[in-house]
Amino acid sequence: MRLGGFVIHGNNRPTLRRCLESLAAVGDDCVAVDCGSTDGSAELARGRGFRRVMRRWEGFGAARAAAAEALVGCDYLFFLDSDEWLEPRAIGALRTWKASRPSAAYYALRRRDWAQLDGRRFLYRTEHHHIRLIRKDSASWQRDMIVHEALPPAPTVLLPITLDHSFADSVETTRAKMERYSLLWAISNHRSARRVKPPALQHLAHFLRETLLKGAAFRGGVPALHLARVVADHHARRYALLRAVRGGAYPELVQAFDEGRLVDLFRLLPGQAPRAAAPRSFPSRPLAPVRSVAHSPRLASAGMRQPE
Repeated sequence: MRLGGFVIHGNNRPTLRRCLESLAAVGDDCVAVDCGSTDGSAELARGRGFRRVMRRWEGFGAARAAAAEALVGCDYLFFLDSDEWLEPRAIGALRTWKASRPSAAYYALRRRDWAQLDGRRFLYRTEHHHIRLIRKDSASWQRDMIVHEALPPAPTVLLPITLDHSFADSVETTRAKMERYSLLWAISNHRSARRVKPPALQHLAHFLRETLLKGAAFRGGVPALHLARVVADHHARRYALLRAVRGGAYPELVQAFDEGRLVDLFRLLPGQAPRAAAPRSFPSRPLAPVRSVAHSPRLASAGMRQPE
């Protein structure tokens, strides 16, 4: 069985080395999708033996599809984000999996999200179902998957293998990134039949999930509570922004998405630099509140509640 590995990167040199080493340890052929790096990340990947695929940033779906296309002759694909890595035990377990003649369409791994806040490093949470191993003939990423969207449903096997993730080293940087993910999610779902859930309930449910069910508050104390609020804000904002977009907010972004002009979409994002950035390269200036973009008589008459 031949395993292809890939990573998408921009200016991610501080975290990229461990990721590259992990992929190289298990992959038979590895590519690095470079979405405009200028910090030496490309040289780092090339020095580790990765083939370079140049790609303008159009979102995760387009970049992952480009990686899949480049990994010719592979039976399965395995990918890590540029801030993820495998510990030696996980590398050994993946090598064992390769030798087991796998056949399922998808295999999912656990992921440990680590935070480095206020001089402390702590395990923020563990997530249990991240699909990272995909049979090549089931890899169907599409360009409209501009955020971390799931592949179409297919038989999935959960493996007892854990990958590690540098989740947050700044509350404000994490907030800015999640704000943009919230807006991109809303834009990508604006024509779907997805029901708008009450943002306040989403916030409460996810705050309790992060702090109590996932145990972040017990391991990280006050910094973990601040981070949990950011995560909860993200889940609430997605639905507040979905309601706003369906009501007419962000028309230029919606038009760019509908017309498939994804480079323009990322260029036009609030606070975005002129050159489209790769994952984890979003600038830290937060999105303008929905009220400043969508405050119009038509939206007001529809009774749209503005998020905090």
